[in-house]
Amino acid sequence: MKENKLLRMDNMGIVVESLDKAIAFFSEIGLKLEGRAMIEGEWAGRVTGLGNQQVEIAMMITPDGHSRLELSRFISPEIISDHRTAPVNSLGYLRAMFTVKDIDELVSRLVKHGAELVGEVVQYENSYKLCYIRGAEGILVGLAEEIGKQ
Repeated sequence: MKENKLLRMDNMGIVVESLDKAIAFFSEIGLKLEGRAMIEGEWAGRVTGLGNQQVEIAMMITPDGHSRLELSRFISPEIISDHRTAPVNSLGYLRAMFTVKDIDELVSRLVKHGAELVGEVVQYENSYKLCYIRGAEGILVGLAEEIGKQ
């Protein structure tokens, strides 16, 4: 039997227009800014297939330290497509899901910062309260609150 070589998932990436707005939004959810950096040059383009590129990134980390979200702002080459307003059933669409303590309070706070509730906060059996929101730049984020646990 072949041994699984996967060690962990390092991060998920989202391309944004404004790092500052995205950092503020994800900080409001509870992620912490781990660092910002400029990634540039031909070597980086060999990884992405974009050639010589210049990208400013911000790495956000969850409170438990296990998950990271890499936010990227491409300076060059220029952005060629925009999928931010695509509905959730679009092929290849990305969203991040976070487990939170008080979903109603967080949604209320995020709405005050310009986020929009996609549908409504719903309860799934006696397990979770769930919702989707569109935050900074229309980024789709799922929120889940575990319920029924003592």
